[in-house]
Amino acid sequence: MNYFPNLAINKIALELGPFSIHWYAIFIVAGAALGVWLACKEAPRRGLTADDVIDYILWAFPIALIGVRAYYVAFEWGYYSQHPGEIIALWDGGGAIYGGLIAGAIVLFIFSYYRMINPLDLLDISVPGVLMGQAVGRWGNFINQEAYGEAVSNLNYLPSFIREQMFIDGAYRVPTFLYESIGTFTGFLIIMIFRHRLPGLKRGEIFAFYLIWYGLVRFIVEGMRTDSLMLGALRISQIFSALMVIAGIAFILIRRLKKFD
Repeated sequence: MNYFPNLAINKIALELGPFSIHWYAIFIVAGAALGVWLACKEAPRRGLTADDVIDYILWAFPIALIGVRAYYVAFEWGYYSQHPGEIIALWDGGGAIYGGLIAGAIVLFIFSYYRMINPLDLLDISVPGVLMGQAVGRWGNFINQEAYGEAVSNLNYLPSFIREQMFIDGAYRVPTFLYESIGTFTGFLIIMIFRHRLPGLKRGEIFAFYLIWYGLVRFIVEGMRTDSLMLGALRISQIFSALMVIAGIAFILIRRLKKFD
C-alpha cells in the first residue's frame, strides 16, 4: 500500500525575510518552556521561588544548547574538522542530549552554590520538566528525519503523517524518536502522579528516579538506532545510560542505608 512517502515535512516552519525558523528550534524551545513552567509551579513546595527557577534557566538553557552541540561535534570531529562552517548549525540536527544534561548539571551546582540553594531541591524540581522537554524535543528529530532505526517493510501501526516522515533513503525506518518520546513522557507522568503521594520520599530521590528511568529508556532505544555515536565497538550513549542507572540506584541505597534526610 502506498502511503505517499514523498510528502516529508519541511524543516523550516516560517521564513521572515533572510531569517528561517526551523521546526527543530520550535520543539526545543516549546519543551524548555513547558519544563520551566512546571518547575516554577513546584518551586514553592521546596522553599524556592519562580525567580530562582527562571534565573537558573537563563544561565542553563543557552549553555546546555552549547553542550548539546559540543558533545556531538566532539565525537564526530572527523567530519566537522573538514566542515567547520557547520559546527554551529544545530538547527539542522546533530546534537546529543547527554551533552546538554552535563552542561546543565554543572551550571546547576554552580548556581546553587552562589544562591545557597540545596542542589538536590533544584534537581528534584527540574526533573519533571526535563522529562517533558525531552518528550517534546524528540519531535524535532522527527521533523529533521534523524534519530531513527533500521529499515522495515512497513509502519502500518502508526498514523500516516509519521509513516510518511519516516520514509527515509528509500525505506521506512523504525521511529526510535517516538519510542524515546513515549518513554520520557511516561516517566514524567509517573513522577507527577506519585511525587507527592509516596511517604518518606527523600531529597534527591526524584532525581535518582530520573537517572534510572531515563537511563533504561535511552539504553534500550539507543540499541535500535543506526546513527549512534561510537567509541570503538560501543555505543557512547549506552555507556552513559548504564552509568546513569548505576548512579541512580547507588544514590537511593546510600540515602536509605545512611538514613540521610
